[in-house]
Amino acid sequence: MEVYLDNSATTKPYNQVVDEMCTALRDDFANPSSAYRKGFLVEKKIKKIRENIANTIGVEDKSIIFTSGGTEGNNAIIRSVARLNKRRKNHIITSSIEHPAVLNTVRSLEEEGFEVTILGVDETGLVNVDELEEAITDKTCLVSIMYVNNELGSVQPVQQIGEIVSRHDQVFFHVDAVQAYGKINFKMKDIGADFMTVSGHKIHGPKGIGFMYIKDPNRFKPLLTGGGQEFDLRSGTENVPGIYGLGKAIDILFEDLDSKIEKIRENRDYLYMRISQKIDGIKLNTDLLRGACHILNISFDGVKGEVLLHYLDDEGIYVSTGSACSAKKKGSHVLNAIGLSPAQVDGTIRFSLSEENTRQEMDYVVEKLQKHIEMIRFFAKKNRR
Repeated sequence: MEVYLDNSATTKPYNQVVDEMCTALRDDFANPSSAYRKGFLVEKKIKKIRENIANTIGVEDKSIIFTSGGTEGNNAIIRSVARLNKRRKNHIITSSIEHPAVLNTVRSLEEEGFEVTILGVDETGLVNVDELEEAITDKTCLVSIMYVNNELGSVQPVQQIGEIVSRHDQVFFHVDAVQAYGKINFKMKDIGADFMTVSGHKIHGPKGIGFMYIKDPNRFKPLLTGGGQEFDLRSGTENVPGIYGLGKAIDILFEDLDSKIEKIRENRDYLYMRISQKIDGIKLNTDLLRGACHILNISFDGVKGEVLLHYLDDEGIYVSTGSACSAKKKGSHVLNAIGLSPAQVDGTIRFSLSEENTRQEMDYVVEKLQKHIEMIRFFAKKNRR
């Protein structure tokens, strides 16, 4: 049996997504900016996809700007706000558990003279909204907080944060929603964010495509300039196969989205229940009640996560020891931020599910987990004698 439980790193594209992209590559290959009919038909389809995406979050279609993914979106938004405000406001607020695409971007701005406040989080990965409000000064230009953390699944109080930010003049609110879009059913009016970032390959779409939500284009300075595509907010010939694939993925995902979310949550909770019944010496790092539906993060005592990962790999089970974007680097800044010991960090496994996972797969995973954890602990104990 093969069980894929690393959906926070990337998701398997729906079959219909692959078919739609093949159509774009084979038939709808014309440049959307072309003056002839073939290009116009591609442009028309992209317009429809943009409208459909806008409808999922309750905004105008012109506020949806296609990008190459989450990293570009985060960079474009953060650097845009910084450049537009640096003469009057040079203070940025974010959290200690953001994706590197946010943290490394604000750190690079810090080297350029910006002041950066990095808020700590509690043991469940949540920022303190009172501390956030206290951190805002008359020099603050941007608050950038992720909706859902990619390692823990913690859901930040973005609505409260949006309300706080809105009370301060000329302070903008950016939400990295890469792990939230398609996992939480929300509308932008509920959040009150000025900017949002989404990535296609986290929602069963293709890699290399995503979108930004930009509330007011007059408050945005493009990162990429050129031919004026995307309402002159992100130049470059449109990635037509990517946009087609993203559009199809979103169409499928949002068909009865609430039922999909509930199925994922039920399987996630079942997986934890079975693990807690069969394996002792575990620490749950995910808030099952308030966290996103798809992520389960557990530390196993006396086990090195990387060793366990490879044993599971041999059984056809694919999990993660942390963020795939930083898996080749030592440690996890997220797990360190919530106060885990070095041994707990080393023993952490992240399981991230999709609606395609089954109850049978969860039972198989627990069976193999129990087998290999018992073996690892047995030999570790034997070697200590």
